[in-house]
Amino acid sequence: MTSGESRGLRFPVTIFLSAFLLFQVQPIIARYLLPWFGGSPAVWATCVLFFQAVLLAGYLYAHWMRSVGIHIGLLAVSLFFLPAAPRAELWKPIAGGDPSLRILVLLASTVGVPYFLLSSTAPLLQRWFSRAEPDQSPWRLYALSNLGSFLALLSYPFAVEPFIRLRTQSWIWSSLYVAFAGLCGATAWSMRSFSAARPTAESDAGAAPGIWRIFFWLGLSASASTLLLATTNQISQEIAVNPFLWIAPLSVYLLTFVLTFESEQWYRRAWFAGIAGVAAAVVCAVISAAVALSLWMQFAVYLVGLFATCMVCHGELVRSKPSPRYLTTFYITVAAGGVLGGIFVALIAPHIFTEFSEFPIGLAAACLLGLAGWLSDGGMKLWTSRNLALRIPVMALLLGGVTAIADTVIVGERPGLVSLRNFYGILRVTERDGEVSPIRVLTHGRTVHGFEYLQSPRRDWPTAYYGPHSGVSIALNALPAAPRKIAVVGLGAGTLAALGRPGDTFRFYEINPGVQTIAESLFFYLKDSKATTEVVLGDARVQLERESSRDFDAIAVDAFSSDNIPMHLLTAECGDIYRRRLAPGGLLLLHISNRTLDLEPVARGLAEHLGWKAVQFVSGEDEHTGESSATWVLMTADSNFLDRVSDKTTAWSRPPLIWTDDFASLWHVLR
Repeated sequence: MTSGESRGLRFPVTIFLSAFLLFQVQPIIARYLLPWFGGSPAVWATCVLFFQAVLLAGYLYAHWMRSVGIHIGLLAVSLFFLPAAPRAELWKPIAGGDPSLRILVLLASTVGVPYFLLSSTAPLLQRWFSRAEPDQSPWRLYALSNLGSFLALLSYPFAVEPFIRLRTQSWIWSSLYVAFAGLCGATAWSMRSFSAARPTAESDAGAAPGIWRIFFWLGLSASASTLLLATTNQISQEIAVNPFLWIAPLSVYLLTFVLTFESEQWYRRAWFAGIAGVAAAVVCAVISAAVALSLWMQFAVYLVGLFATCMVCHGELVRSKPSPRYLTTFYITVAAGGVLGGIFVALIAPHIFTEFSEFPIGLAAACLLGLAGWLSDGGMKLWTSRNLALRIPVMALLLGGVTAIADTVIVGERPGLVSLRNFYGILRVTERDGEVSPIRVLTHGRTVHGFEYLQSPRRDWPTAYYGPHSGVSIALNALPAAPRKIAVVGLGAGTLAALGRPGDTFRFYEINPGVQTIAESLFFYLKDSKATTEVVLGDARVQLERESSRDFDAIAVDAFSSDNIPMHLLTAECGDIYRRRLAPGGLLLLHISNRTLDLEPVARGLAEHLGWKAVQFVSGEDEHTGESSATWVLMTADSNFLDRVSDKTTAWSRPPLIWTDDFASLWHVLR
């Protein structure tokens, strides 16, 4: 093999490997962060924002870098940041609030340098390739790069997470990064005579992009990035806060890059304009009527809408791309647009909108920019020629854009007593007529986090998942007389405080400060409780571990009903913390009601790890008492206590599954 052939092979292999590692590290690092910061989709959005910002920095570096020696030196320095595994004792948050800055600093200090060099690889090697091989197009290498990213993301939930421990994943990734650094260094060394050379005459061909063309690229990229993160937020709010589902939108987003940059034949303007316009209108309709559709139907609609609109955005990018001479300028602009979209969704939107208004805004922008691209490319002449093949898709784009704009206004005016949005999502308080009395309801997405009757004497009734027939009510009422010390993970409307007796202490742990604000100002459970109530903001596991000794008679963990599964609250290590904080013979209660995840085997696995016996309580719905169907698991070392309540239990249906901090996968418990 000649040196040229060897170099030609190293280019695609290095680019593919860099892209694979680039996107394989994202879910790995997110697995470390999610348990520490509450499992919110905003954690993922903040991570994506960081990766987009570093991607932009990598593209800028690729644009200006001229020294092979500097690049090889940086590759060597990056090895000192391995392995890619942040230390919990350094980065776990101490209190609640918006942790965005802490997450960004954590990411920069751990994977920032390796990710920066991985980000720079594709544009840098494409630039070198265009100079070493002027007769070949470098654009397909960008498609190859996105294919590597696509395969990395898609393989993680199926082939990596369910079978490989998290720390092992970090070491495997770090080992592959070492291999990448060596391969990239060898490729850079082979290009030492080309990297600083002037472009050839062929690559000089083509006019420099004008300012409006650059703004057009920026808008298209920002719209696609906005749609990616907004779709993820919408899926998390209306379907499930599940990392497996978060990967799907990013995979679709990358797939559109692969298709459009691999060949211009994939993007048929007329077809995708029509599909995108109709899809945008349908998505807006689904946002308004989500409760009437199944979860998987919503999921499919959102992904189809994302695919069609991103195909328009990225297809228009490809159609307007410059000559290879301005390749890095193009990529810098695309990356900058991605960062702008990320900033808009992750940092700006939560503070200016009370709903996910950025979703219809992204849809409108994609449709209208697609329309602008078509019209600026001679579409107006075809329109005046009464060409129906053009008019129909153009009108579809216009329909999608106008519908999305209208939906932005409608979503922003959704009725309700209170709508509060912060880092952790959207909380709504509404009032409606109940079966026997008006009620006030707290919801997060599709999940009810508690409701209260507005009229006495029902106002102090424990409702929803905590009624008199629920497992938690049966267990707490069976405890000896006050004073009792009860810890509750998850505040909601504060309903469990209704079970308090004089002399009791109920200590609630809540990560979302908005929930505390609502529970204390709009509901009466905390105010009217006979017990002393306390609210501690922050991650419950971190707080329980850091507090001084406090012997609880019971710990009730109610953090799983909303599909927002903080897996770290169900691991063996967390079980050890619960055991240390409970008095001898104390009770551990887990509320495992969930639409999409079957947590029964994990609860049994936790009991098996602790060496305790466990029973399951399943209670039904009763509209007259305000009870909702609920499943609670009670575990304790006190066998006599279990015997007193055992007639209220049901049989187990699945074998135990033990989660640890190093190995936990939602794939095993998906319904």
